[in-house]
Amino acid sequence: MILPYIEIAGRRIAADQPPYIIAELSANHNGKLETALKIIEEAKKAGADAVKLQTYTADTITLNCDSEDFQIHGGLWDGKTLYELYQEAHMPWDWHKPLFEHARKLEIPIFSSPFDNTAVDLLEDLNAPAYKIASFEAIDLPLIRYVASTGKPMIISTGMTNEEEVQEAIEAAVDGGCRELAILHCVSGYPAPADEYNLRTIPAMIERHGLVTGLSDHTLDNTTAITSVALGASIVEKHFTLDRKGGGPDDSFSLEPADMADLCRQAKTAWAALGKVKTGRSESEKGNAQFRRSLYVCKPIKRGEYITIENIRSVRPGFGLPPKYLDKVLGQQVSKDLYPGDSLSWDFLSNSK
Repeated sequence: MILPYIEIAGRRIAADQPPYIIAELSANHNGKLETALKIIEEAKKAGADAVKLQTYTADTITLNCDSEDFQIHGGLWDGKTLYELYQEAHMPWDWHKPLFEHARKLEIPIFSSPFDNTAVDLLEDLNAPAYKIASFEAIDLPLIRYVASTGKPMIISTGMTNEEEVQEAIEAAVDGGCRELAILHCVSGYPAPADEYNLRTIPAMIERHGLVTGLSDHTLDNTTAITSVALGASIVEKHFTLDRKGGGPDDSFSLEPADMADLCRQAKTAWAALGKVKTGRSESEKGNAQFRRSLYVCKPIKRGEYITIENIRSVRPGFGLPPKYLDKVLGQQVSKDLYPGDSLSWDFLSNSK
């Protein structure tokens, strides 16, 4: 069986590889290029496999309108219009080139989520190695087809989608020319409660679609992300910031550097622990064989005498016959003198094996 895989900047992403950890910079630059550059540096230090941006302007993602349809009620961004939120949160387009250059200097892959065709064009000029479709855009099939036409690997988040919409997004990507496609299970809450993630969906998605599958995680800690790896997630995406109290639109539900480092380490440990289907003694167990039980002589037995329940016992260490042979050795004659502390062996029993 050939495992599905994608490859980003020379890194193979598949179930037989350690999970690919994406640090989502999102709006956590808080209007400062220096902060965005520092976030990339910290992502590299933490061990993330890639940094991801979001490429839009307020005008490419919404309308400058304050009618009720465009008002935000409740949640982190209560009281703002969509235009106000995205005007504050967007990554200025003239920052993209220095950010890409900085990431390449640090040797950490960088790519982005485009929100319209002009964003794709900008990212193509910067030779982005891959593209991410955000959950809210998973139903924008024309955008997906346009991204697919680049021939680059694509990752699609599936927050808020139903099964029909997921299938439509996959078909749009494939029909548009995408040959390396991954999908992410996602709950588009900010933050999202862990008990709404229903991580058992991940193996179901893998079986249903046969694609590289991962998790876009908006919970506040790493438990959900690490658990997803045990269920088959090959990609884990988390929002990343320098300071969760930084006051930006996404800071409060993002990981700080120490937490990102923990995620990178623990997710890879979880993947390594999965291993393969195996029984028998592991390498680390071999030195502990002496602590198993086995059959030992506990009272002297003269040559020609019989083994009884009184002159042998099941004890530690484990260098004698396994205790499962107790009934078989009882009543057998010994062919040599045996003394307390001698391990029992077939070699000196009258009816060996």
